[in-house]
Amino acid sequence: MAATGSEKQGGEDVRSFYVSTPIYYVNDAPHLGHAYTTVAGDVLTRWHRQRGEKVWYLTGTDEHGQKIMRTAEANNVTPQAWCDKLVEESWKPLWEHLGIANDDFIRTTEKRHTDRVQEFVQDLYDKDEIYKGGYEGPYCVGCEEYKLPGDLIEAEDGTKLCPIHKKPVEILKEENYFFKLSAYGPKLLEFYAANPGFIQPESARNEVVNFVKQGLQDLSISRSTFDWGVPVPWDDKHVIYVWVDALLNYATAVGYGSNQEKFDRTFPANVHLVGKDILRFHAVIWPAMLMAQGLPLPGKVVANGWLMVGGEKMSKSNLTGIKPQDLTSHFGVDAYRWYFLRAIAFGSDGSFSWEDFTARYTSELANDYGNLASRLAAMVGKYYGGALPAAAAAGEAEQAVYDGLSKAVAVADRKIGEELDFQGGILAIFDFVKQVNGYITEQEPWKVAKDESPEGRARLATILYTAAEALRGVAVLLNPVMPDTSQQLWECLGAEESLGALSGRPVQNAADWGQLPAGATVTKGAVLFPRLEEKPE
Repeated sequence: MAATGSEKQGGEDVRSFYVSTPIYYVNDAPHLGHAYTTVAGDVLTRWHRQRGEKVWYLTGTDEHGQKIMRTAEANNVTPQAWCDKLVEESWKPLWEHLGIANDDFIRTTEKRHTDRVQEFVQDLYDKDEIYKGGYEGPYCVGCEEYKLPGDLIEAEDGTKLCPIHKKPVEILKEENYFFKLSAYGPKLLEFYAANPGFIQPESARNEVVNFVKQGLQDLSISRSTFDWGVPVPWDDKHVIYVWVDALLNYATAVGYGSNQEKFDRTFPANVHLVGKDILRFHAVIWPAMLMAQGLPLPGKVVANGWLMVGGEKMSKSNLTGIKPQDLTSHFGVDAYRWYFLRAIAFGSDGSFSWEDFTARYTSELANDYGNLASRLAAMVGKYYGGALPAAAAAGEAEQAVYDGLSKAVAVADRKIGEELDFQGGILAIFDFVKQVNGYITEQEPWKVAKDESPEGRARLATILYTAAEALRGVAVLLNPVMPDTSQQLWECLGAEESLGALSGRPVQNAADWGQLPAGATVTKGAVLFPRLEEKPE
């Protein structure tokens, strides 16, 4: 399998878990689709951090190419001014708003990137991997990609359209430099066969394998009809093709050509998260470029599906872009982070519905999870003055809760941490929440409290301690998904004072029973998931 970086710490190898999102085009403000991928990467990397691993999470913006240039011209500003405005006023503030804990944010107009891109391409040219030629074909500016005739769809009037953007393609003819991509077809197929998990999900893998089996064409890696890009170092009449420029961010951001120590301990990425519309760039062109340069290949490329509105892919060009803030202002940031990963199987297309979000929020977050936390805090306050009682002897009902938490931890750790099945991992945690609610309902602590005998008091203490410990485990497991509400619950359980920072509690140890000490101060606190107001117009 592809190599992963590591570093020595205390005499032992420490794994470096490197995750990237695509770098996003800054032709407009971000929408739900961009945030979907970025939140998924954030949950994944937070999960691995909470395993105690060394993590590097990269995101950023793609700022060169014809599409950016035309957008800037339409707004009567320079391309650089347009990019600066969008990045600083829209992209970075949104990631901060959504609690994205990225370690780096790279912009392809930064010198640390552009210098290294020129060096990488110059190396390929010197190795005779690049030659000069000409090309004519249908080009989609939105995709920044030449299209194969078979990829196009036809409008009613016979016009050929890009299947993604539903806009007419342009026929371009220009003299370009070409990368010998066709030579890497057999090597790529051999790599795919040896590493069946490299491309996920399976449907995406099959698509790429079939595409490569049909034979690859050499890749045009320069443009001469516009100048907004990184200049080709040996021919300044050309700029480097925006996708070659963009893909190299995964290397330049972690020290390629500038910080060998950092590069060696970080590169290649363990996981590239991408939208399925840019899968071929990451699963075909990117590994071929790395092979040509003698660099290790990524661990896996995972393609998420599209968020759909009215049967169309969510995008600004289709007028279906929805601002994440439209939802966070109503549901809250944590519920937003939870919903899309809970409602949609990662890797599949999914339709956003305000009504579905509302129903799941009310049922699962407010009624199941939030209400459980409120009931537990209220009962500890009422019967024990807010001091968590010590549990007495446990019975079969308590053992079932212990076992349920152990199962939730094992399943969630495997599904979220390894399989990137966020929906499956979250469902496992919420199945356990439902189990604890069922335990409370069956044990009826409000009735047990009426028995003031030593046996009755001991039984009540055991029930409440069991519920509190269960919620302690849930707070740990949900911290990567919903960090703010998990922290709120952690503090309400008295865990911050008695156990320390939530971020320091390993997810894999969340089922170790008895971590909350008797006497911990349990407080009611604010409602985790308040009742929703009417849907805004």
